[in-house]
Amino acid sequence: MIKRFIAGAVCPRCSEMDKIRAWRDDEDEKQFRECISCGYTDEQSTVIQEQPVEIATRVNKPHVEAPDAEETVIQFIPNPSMTKH
Repeated sequence: MIKRFIAGAVCPRCSEMDKIRAWRDDEDEKQFRECISCGYTDEQSTVIQEQPVEIATRVNKPHVEAPDAEETVIQFIPNPSMTKH
């Protein structure tokens, strides 16, 4: 098992830079980090978890049919009192 330093990483406990080293244990399917300055450690699972299914709402449902609306042409006429001189 090779422990490698992470360049530019900052320890969340002591805020020291370049003191974090990481390694991975494939048998336990975990990744570990530790700070050599203050002794901070944490671990993360390397198992990919299933993504949650998005709840169907009116926003993310595809349109089944065209909306009930008539097409009309609108003409914009400038207001003569609004012109700049």
